[in-house]
Amino acid sequence: MKKKYFISAILLSISLLSCKKETAPTAPPVMPYKVVEIGTSNTTLLAEYPASLEGVTDIDIRAKVDGYIEKIYVQEGQEVKKGQLLFKLETQTATQEAGAAKAKVAAAQVEVNRLIPLVERKIISDVQLETAKANLASAKSTYQSIVARINYATIKSPVNGIVGTLPLRLGSYVSSQTVEPLTRISDVSTIYAYFSVNEKEQLDIMMHAQGKSFQEKINKMKAVNLVLSNGMQYEQKGKIETFSGQANAATGSFNVRASFPNGNKLLRSGGSGTIQIPTDLEDVIIIPQNASLELQDKRVALVVDKDNKVKAVPIEVRAIPGGKFFVVDSGLNINDKILIEGVGIVTEGTLIKPEVVDFNTIINPTKK
Repeated sequence: MKKKYFISAILLSISLLSCKKETAPTAPPVMPYKVVEIGTSNTTLLAEYPASLEGVTDIDIRAKVDGYIEKIYVQEGQEVKKGQLLFKLETQTATQEAGAAKAKVAAAQVEVNRLIPLVERKIISDVQLETAKANLASAKSTYQSIVARINYATIKSPVNGIVGTLPLRLGSYVSSQTVEPLTRISDVSTIYAYFSVNEKEQLDIMMHAQGKSFQEKINKMKAVNLVLSNGMQYEQKGKIETFSGQANAATGSFNVRASFPNGNKLLRSGGSGTIQIPTDLEDVIIIPQNASLELQDKRVALVVDKDNKVKAVPIEVRAIPGGKFFVVDSGLNINDKILIEGVGIVTEGTLIKPEVVDFNTIINPTKK
């Protein structure tokens, strides 16, 4: 009997040990995350802003008088000079009216000439002569008005530029009230690139610029680049010329204008591109903005310690225009390793398997 109890006790112990093995918690796997080792950098960062392109002047060409389009002397995209003929409106009716008006001028002149000697001989009063002279002036005014109308029917370019679209064709009726212009002439000898920056970016740009006054800072700004819609960089450098005097009430942004030489007329009004504003930095710690996060009123970076555990470290930063990078003024040291993957997900104290990424590929991702 004792032997039976002894065997039962052994089996029970084995069963309990087996249960303990099955229920014992397993350690979570150590996950790999990308980190970067902090270093100082001398580099130029490019802040990018979408831009719309316009010529120095974009003038709508409209008819000043009513009429049908009789002739079109230009083609879309043609380069024209100031004073060059663009359109001619039908003037047959006006020409007939001008002939009649001219005849009235001649008749009124004859009447004045007839009355002058009669007044001199005091056969008639001055009133009759003055009335005749008034009729002559009225007839001349009517005639000149019709002639001006005929002249307005010949439409010339007010500036040197490029002809835009020609939405109306021969025979179309136009007037000064026609909504759609005959065409648009764009002076594209210089191209203006218009873009917007928010208030914070505007302050960052101006605080990094040399000079004392606002205008002096603008005058001393470095040249900017224009990346065209096909991804190619425009061969000419541009210059920022103006910031709007106040922020847009609806968007909180400032309008900025940069100018680019366009001697070969490659750029046209209505195009688009991307403005790149360079910022030179020397011997500073730079981190991607997405390698940090805000906790309450502080910004922190996740530093990996010597035991490969994550630690949240408060940092003080300055934003680089463009919204991609921070300059770190305090909180990080050279050779610190910071998390650049899983930020906002990995919690403090987590053990990770760091995968070190080359610092230069983060700062200059396009460089090989």
